[in-house]
Amino acid sequence: MNLNETLVAGDLKHLVSSVFEIDSYKSKIGNDQKMVVLSFNVDDKPPADDLARFLELGYDYIVDADATDGPLDTGKYKVFVELERNRHVPERIEEILEGIKKLTEIQNFRFRYYKSFRTNLADLETLKSMIPLDKESYAVSIQENRINNFTNFFNRSYIENIESLENDLTFKKMFSESLRMRIKDFGPIDQVYQNLGGRMDVSSSAISESLYLTKYLGNYNITKVGDNFVFENEGYAVVLEKQ
Repeated sequence: MNLNETLVAGDLKHLVSSVFEIDSYKSKIGNDQKMVVLSFNVDDKPPADDLARFLELGYDYIVDADATDGPLDTGKYKVFVELERNRHVPERIEEILEGIKKLTEIQNFRFRYYKSFRTNLADLETLKSMIPLDKESYAVSIQENRINNFTNFFNRSYIENIESLENDLTFKKMFSESLRMRIKDFGPIDQVYQNLGGRMDVSSSAISESLYLTKYLGNYNITKVGDNFVFENEGYAVVLEKQ
């Protein structure tokens, strides 16, 4: 892959996040079962436009690449890339990442599938194991990933929007300041508390903080352990730390 005339190696260094998303956003040009959508976080509008142009001109199998007009709540810009969902997708994503690595000098990309709490190393083996390559497996995968999805996990919340950046979630609520929290762990409730290992904080300040989060995020069982807050829903728990 040769860089196009507008960009050279290293031009986007420190401007693109090392964590990107797959199938977290809806396709704007087709059915989600038939299209794979990649999304990258970029620090500013000009480099986001440059990256989108580089991708659309540089790879003939990319159906569409576009940058958001304005920043998200995180202050970042998104670059969306759409590919046809087929058996070639893992290899094509690997090739796309090799091109972006030259521009950013990022050695190892990680990806979050379908707004999952967890990120995964973006190597070929993992991409093959996690990305559904036809409409039937897509439907099954989305259903299986529903609870491990921060949008669905907070389905009882009062939140207007949730944005992810690296391992941080930014919650946006109408008429309130944004709330930013870092993902520390996720899984079955018993396993999460076992991993934490600490004791529950039942001090008045901890209870006050938990009540505030309940009012902000919704009616969840929220427990403070150390500097972390544990949110429970449908037998699962996520550990978040305030930023």
